[in-house]
Amino acid sequence: MGEVYCGPMPLTETFFLCLAAVGAWYWLDTLKVREIGIEAARRACAEEGWQFLDESVAGRGVRLARDDDGQLRLRRIYAFEYSDTGDNRRQGSVTLLGDEIELLSLRTRLTLVQNTHETDH
Repeated sequence: MGEVYCGPMPLTETFFLCLAAVGAWYWLDTLKVREIGIEAARRACAEEGWQFLDESVAGRGVRLARDDDGQLRLRRIYAFEYSDTGDNRRQGSVTLLGDEIELLSLRTRLTLVQNTHETDH
């Protein structure tokens, strides 16, 4: 039997193979970063004594940004819901740069405080 020579891979096949590899990396990286976001939201809610609703986060945006070392990273923003009273749903968000938490936001309850220093004119 003779040897089989396949020759070089055509450019289009190489391109689609690279595209598939980048897509697989992005998908796996997103799963990892999403889990970090979920844990950060869960921990922040637990520290405040609030309920982390749905035990999940939802993607709200992805863009390129530079970290403190000037390296390009993906900045991902995730939204989540929590309850501070058990009877409501409030919005929170967690922003990650690469796999590092950059910002976690929990909207606090607004309370109207009457100004005791007002005078009638």
